Amino acid sequence: MKKDNTFIGNLERLYERFADLREKISDPETVKKPEYKEYLREYGSLEKLMGIYEEYRGIEKEIEEDTQLAEDEDTEEELRVIAQEEITQKEEELRACLERIKEEIYLDEAKGDKVILEIRAGTGGEEASLFAGDLFRMYTKYCERKKWKYEIFDSSETNLKGFKHVIFSIRGKGVFGTLQHESGGHRVQRIPVTESSGRIHTSAATVAVLPEVEDIQVSIDPNDLIIETFRSSGPGGQSVNTMDSAVRITHKPTGIVASCQDGKSQHSNKDKAIRILKTRMYENIKQKQEKERGDLRREQIGSGDRNQRIRTYNFPQNRVTDHRIEYSSYNLEMFIEGDIEDMLNRLKKHFKEKYFEEYEHSV
Repeated sequence: MKKDNTFIGNLERLYERFADLREKISDPETVKKPEYKEYLREYGSLEKLMGIYEEYRGIEKEIEEDTQLAEDEDTEEELRVIAQEEITQKEEELRACLERIKEEIYLDEAKGDKVILEIRAGTGGEEASLFAGDLFRMYTKYCERKKWKYEIFDSSETNLKGFKHVIFSIRGKGVFGTLQHESGGHRVQRIPVTESSGRIHTSAATVAVLPEVEDIQVSIDPNDLIIETFRSSGPGGQSVNTMDSAVRITHKPTGIVASCQDGKSQHSNKDKAIRILKTRMYENIKQKQEKERGDLRREQIGSGDRNQRIRTYNFPQNRVTDHRIEYSSYNLEMFIEGDIEDMLNRLKKHFKEKYFEEYEHSV
């Protein structure tokens, strides 16, 4: 029999698994303890979604019964009219229920209240570093609007108050789902403060938004780590550069490196570097799993070159353009001050639709 790869077909197979799990956990005596805990965990992860889907199936059944009534020649005309009115109403309820199902699936994919956000200057020298600083201030101002908390982990500031790189954590309700599509190359077009002839330059920076993982998701053997200490450096680091407070950690099996120098002590920097390391390791594992499953991988941030871009910030035209959704807004001055909610909502809508186009054809 040919497998039904439609959205509802996938949901129906998931519901069959859910029903099977419900039967298994209803009688703990017949299941081994480790397996029972795993069944409980899986059942709990599906319970909300499948509750909505059960509601969907119930409405679908009611529509089927009303349709039979409306099409039965023996049914009185008045009852046919009532049945048809109920069908119209229930079809609207069915569509609303389906949207709730999609929202639940998408939110589950994008859940996370903690992220680590990395901004790195790309092509463009000092102007690229200044742009990286602008992006940092844009995101932190947005955090303040959302009442999210942020904390700098590591940074390399330039003499003109730009950043070669800045890594910081953000904590807040739904932060990963909100910011996940900011990953990629960002391009700026403007007259740099360092330019005396008034020519417009193009520079770039890259942004990576990674969900910060809990300890249970990534385990690290301390014997696999090389931990080095060094003196903090750069603007802002003078107060602590008389002692080896900065920390660099290398995970030998993968070669992944994380460093931190913005904390007040070596112990604080080590804790933050471990958090960055675990987040990068988790992202590395997740990407490998996605590649093995043949899923579409999320867009990569690229090398920082001007041409590898997701968004352009054109200051002479007061325009910001997101190239993935082909949308331009002419409020760049406000946008760079953290007024990015509208763009984020448009991106969420776009990628949600794209996600479900792929879901339709998933196995």
